[in-house]
Parts: sequence; C-alpha cells; structure tokens
Amino acid sequence: MRILVVEDDEVAAEYVRKGLMEAGHVVDLAPDGDLGLEMAKAADYDALILDRMLPKRDGLELLGDLREEGDATPVLILSALGEVDHKVEGLRAGGDDYLAKPYSFTELLARVEAIGRRSDPNAAVTKLKVGDLEMDLLARTVRRDGQKILLQPREFRLLECLMRNAGRVVTRTMLLEKVWDYHFDPQTNVIDVHISRLRGKIDKEFDEPLLHTVRGAGYRLQV
Repeated sequence: MRILVVEDDEVAAEYVRKGLMEAGHVVDLAPDGDLGLEMAKAADYDALILDRMLPKRDGLELLGDLREEGDATPVLILSALGEVDHKVEGLRAGGDDYLAKPYSFTELLARVEAIGRRSDPNAAVTKLKVGDLEMDLLARTVRRDGQKILLQPREFRLLECLMRNAGRVVTRTMLLEKVWDYHFDPQTNVIDVHISRLRGKIDKEFDEPLLHTVRGAGYRLQV
C-alpha cells in the first residue's frame, strides 16, 4: 500500500516509516496538519496514519476536512488520548480505527493493513500463485515447486507486482511507480538489475521460465 503518515514527532515518524517500508509498503511523511492535508489531497493513498495532536492543524480537523470533500481514504488515528470518549470522538470524526499511544508496531501494522483490506477487495488476497510459483503475502515467503526462495524486500515487491498482473505486460513506468514510487524516469538501469536478480532466483534452477521480457514494452510473468 501507499501510506501517508502525519506525525510531528520525528523519531516516532521515522520509526513507523522504516517499519512500514520493511513490510513492503510505500510511505510518505508529513510533520504537521497543514502539509498533511495538502499531501492527502494531492496523491492517491491507500491509507493514512494520523496523529491526533498536530501543529498548525489538529488531526481531527484534518480528518473532517477530508471527509467533507468526500475523501474516503481509510484513516488510523494515533493518540496519547486513550480514554473511551476520545476513541469514540475520533471514530465519529471519520476515523476507521484508533490506536492509543504507546503502541506496539506489530499492532499498528496489523491495523493499518486491516483498514486497507476493507477498502480494497483486492488487498484481501493473502496468497498469489502463478504456475508452481507461490507467494504468501502475510508470511512474506516465496516458493517455487515447494522450494523456498529468499528475496530482498524490493525483489519481493517487484515479484508481487508481476504476480498481481500475471499474464499481462507490466511496463517499466508501472514498475517505477508501484515498486520504487518514482513518478519520473531516473534514467538508470535499476529495473534491469532487479529483474536480472529476480530471474536468477525464480527461473535459473527450474526447467520452465516464468519471467519474460517483452521487448519495447516491459515484462510479463506467465506459465
């Protein structure tokens, strides 16, 4: 998922960003309510993690502005205010979930992925399969013909993108946006390098190749 974290505590924001990225998500940060609202309106996010008490614009005010404009992006509210009344207030303001500080990152990750699944039926898929290649999105594991394949986080995201589009051509532009979160061509061979590494891991030791290059177009994963 692409997630916006609006948090004024730099240490906490970086901790959350790092954890979410390690789990395979793309993360943007906003340090205050005004910038958070601007970024939320400017991009298409799958989920927002919103601190309740922010400088410049309160978190609930930010949330209210988004909901008034018809923005239904799932929102997880974080707050040091953990009483029942505070949680009810946050949920009634338009929040999809509410997590009191201090929190476990494991719980935060589970909650934000849960609200993302509720809004996107495709996100509810937890396992992908193309031929004898299998990916478990929850366990973060990949196997081919029962043999475990170890992938780096970026390789995992690249393969996930290809598997979700199995049988279809995935262009270089699509990969740059979905895997690297680039909305421009960096003019490097970063895709070629990662495709080569991925091909070496999922195809090299097996009789039938799955990852195919479509010259002038992109790549296709298929039996």
